[in-house]
Amino acid sequence: MKYIIATLGCKVNQYETQAMEAMLRADGHESAAPGELADAVIVNTCAVTAESGRKSRQTIRRLRDENPGAVVAVSGCYSQLSPEESAEIGAEVIFGTNDRAGFIRAVEKAAAAGEGSREIDAPFRRRDFERLPAGAVAGRTRAMLKIQDGCVNFCSYCIIPYTRGRLRSLPLEDAAAETRRVRDEGYRELVLTGIEVASYGADLPGKPGLADVIELAAANAGDMRIRLGSLEPTVVTEDFCRRLAATGKLCRHFHLSLQSGCDRTLKAMNRKYDTAAFFAVCERLRRHFPGCALTTDLITGFPGETDEDQRETLAFIEKCAFAAMHVFPYSRRPGTPADKLPDQCTNAVKAQRAREAQAAAARMHRAFLEQSVGQVLPVLFETSEEGSVGHSDTYLLVKVPDHGLRGQLRNVKITGVENDRLVGELVADAT
Repeated sequence: MKYIIATLGCKVNQYETQAMEAMLRADGHESAAPGELADAVIVNTCAVTAESGRKSRQTIRRLRDENPGAVVAVSGCYSQLSPEESAEIGAEVIFGTNDRAGFIRAVEKAAAAGEGSREIDAPFRRRDFERLPAGAVAGRTRAMLKIQDGCVNFCSYCIIPYTRGRLRSLPLEDAAAETRRVRDEGYRELVLTGIEVASYGADLPGKPGLADVIELAAANAGDMRIRLGSLEPTVVTEDFCRRLAATGKLCRHFHLSLQSGCDRTLKAMNRKYDTAAFFAVCERLRRHFPGCALTTDLITGFPGETDEDQRETLAFIEKCAFAAMHVFPYSRRPGTPADKLPDQCTNAVKAQRAREAQAAAARMHRAFLEQSVGQVLPVLFETSEEGSVGHSDTYLLVKVPDHGLRGQLRNVKITGVENDRLVGELVADAT
């Protein structure tokens, strides 16, 4: 069977896609070559915003039309939330956010016998963590390992708890075993990811925390470095920072979920911190990890947000000096409390505020790039493009003129900024 697989959304979706592709390859199936008609098209969907849902539908339709006769199969948050809509636009195999092995079997059955299927469960009835192998799409040097799924924070704007269900964590011994496996396969970086990793372990015997699983992964990582996925700021305590810094394995890049720089808006969002606590986290990380890159997400035009709230947010993000930001205009999601709040902002207001935040983000990103000039950064090279290109431990793209470095972790003296990336020259090998 020749297949095409498309992924929308977060790093967890990327991880789950690579696991499904590993299953397909293990069963002898091959990815369709560019321009070749596929026997099955698979879309791993996203529903975090209304725009994500629209893009999921658009991708399903496009691949369906480009591959007449192919089985159309969908999984992920959009199909979990909207199985009927998925069927209406041509999906024949419809799964949600669980049982990827069953999903692949259903795709194979549909391709062989023309039998579609639909398996949508109730997310909050899930109790067990779905074990999927760590790894990456063939040819990559960075592996991902999902250590946690589900979320019970119930932020007022977010649909994800209703598509992913309650908290479930990968047991410590399994995390250690998967780390050793990808280490032995030659990967040089392991990304620990999840839907809400700050809650890791609360469902496990003994209630280990996120710092425990990070320490264990670092102890089994060999010469791999460890990178973290998105963090809720509430987990970043003094003890957390001290323990992580002591591993000597952690990349100096921390993605902290902010969402607003206005305390009134944060409260309406049902976030579990205020701006003072968030800024203290930024200062804490910079003290324990000098030169680290702090990145974040921001929602503009939340219901009830005023012009003054926007000014507070813009001032706060400048104070935090983020290395990069993802800015999203607020997206109404039926079924969430925020959808029913009064004083919904117009699309024009949301877009204007997003543009203002994006302009601030661009200035801060440029400043972070420029302050990296003169530094020596460890870079994991991933591609060859008129030289070699990879990511620093601060998650900046770095280019050097040397060829053939893919898969190598090398020290680079940064000599300048070229568009949206750094340029430099090799120095002594990274340790």
